Amino acid sequence: MSETWNTRTKLVHEGSRRSQYGEMAEAIFLTQGFVYPTAESAEARFVQAGADEFIYARYGNPTTRMFEERIAALEGTEDAFATASGMAAVSGALTAMLRAGDHVVSSRALFGSCLYVLEEVLTRYGVRVTFVDGADLDQWRAAVTPGTKAVFFESMSNPTLELVDIRAVSDIAHAAGALVVVDNVFATPIFSRAVDQGADVIVYSTTKHIDGQGRALGGVVCGTTAFIRKVLEPYMKHTGGSMSPFTSWIMLNGMATLDLRCRAMAESALKIAQALQGHAKLGRVIYPGLDSHPQHALCMDQMGSGGTLVTFDIAAGKEAAFRFLNALQIAKISNNLGDAKTIVTHPATTTHQRLPQEQKDSLGITPGLIRLSVGLEDAGDLIADLMHGLEQA
Repeated sequence: MSETWNTRTKLVHEGSRRSQYGEMAEAIFLTQGFVYPTAESAEARFVQAGADEFIYARYGNPTTRMFEERIAALEGTEDAFATASGMAAVSGALTAMLRAGDHVVSSRALFGSCLYVLEEVLTRYGVRVTFVDGADLDQWRAAVTPGTKAVFFESMSNPTLELVDIRAVSDIAHAAGALVVVDNVFATPIFSRAVDQGADVIVYSTTKHIDGQGRALGGVVCGTTAFIRKVLEPYMKHTGGSMSPFTSWIMLNGMATLDLRCRAMAESALKIAQALQGHAKLGRVIYPGLDSHPQHALCMDQMGSGGTLVTFDIAAGKEAAFRFLNALQIAKISNNLGDAKTIVTHPATTTHQRLPQEQKDSLGITPGLIRLSVGLEDAGDLIADLMHGLEQA
């Protein structure tokens, strides 16, 4: 609609479509197919559908298209494709562009399912994958070669909140002719400026902050029109990983409050990290918004915020961590993040459980590590709840 609109206006209005009834709220088009007025129009649409013409819900849907246009406008990309889950977005973005013999360089600090796609799925079909320490630019320079097709990384890693310098790695990748694919979930579309910093393809699990209320699985891939429509869309529509219209409607509604929620969560996260820092039972507190974080300057330059997650290590290990978790009254034990409710996760036994101990050690996933996704509760109440839990640890 308007490139002059600010973020909160885009989040409410961008991409809106109204039917002949002029409804105020976005309509849910719960249909798997569409009717053509004539046989000739059906033929024409299958040859080349227009910008606001649809064929089948697996290919596209008016509600889903509203969501895609809204997230693309927010992210600053030309286009977007909504998927059934965050992992459908990750696997789709990578698989659609790669074939046997291609080379990918990836940071090694990744969510467990992302590691599975890179280590097991892609290599099964002949794609060569090299893993590097994402924070070490020299390792990126050594690994990326003129034959590298793509680089992949989480802009902020799960769960140890390590940042990758998007601008620097993008420069390295582009010099070799490689595309830059960024999983931007922890950075959020609110704090990220990944496109301006050189990213070509940005992936989100919309299950997290974009929905923000634990209601539905979803994902989205943002990029150029050429990548989304010529590379990704054919793969996604033929393999069935598209987002449902009802989920798209949920995501549209979540976006209206996304900026407000992310900023409130990040404000509370900083207060919590400051309160936890130096606690006798904690070996370390990891929050990029703290001056003590080794990548604090990069975080402020890249995101302008420390984000909505805090990670900390209970020094006494797993049993103490479990006592802490079980004593909490407000924060809920779960493996999601970006929710309105505060969530605590023990990565070593849940999200990263399948990793060999040696790999956990190299990633800093200790037996006492806790990932805290800060919600919308009062920060003071959350701090009191965490302190109570630590007394039992």
